[in-house]
Amino acid sequence: MGKDYASRLLEGSGLTAFQKSVLIIVSGIPKGEVLTYKEVAELAGKPKAYRAVGTALRKNPFPIRIPCHRVIRSDGSPGNYSSGGQRRKRELLMAEHAIS
Repeated sequence: MGKDYASRLLEGSGLTAFQKSVLIIVSGIPKGEVLTYKEVAELAGKPKAYRAVGTALRKNPFPIRIPCHRVIRSDGSPGNYSSGGQRRKRELLMAEHAIS
């Protein structure tokens, strides 16, 4: 999904500007790749806001179109996933060959 499409998709979502920017960044993570919460925070221009990244991902109104499951913890563990829990997140990442 393109970032312009994600931006249009999020119009009127009630999310903050930061939350939208996080989700737009995440929409650009290719299948089979991951970023950490910290990397997403850095890309959003707020390097210490990795917890706020998690909050933005939890509020993702389009969890399949905007693949928030592709954001993991810095230690390589999956972290939380509001659309099915850690087990589902691990399954999605394994299916995409992003983790083993």
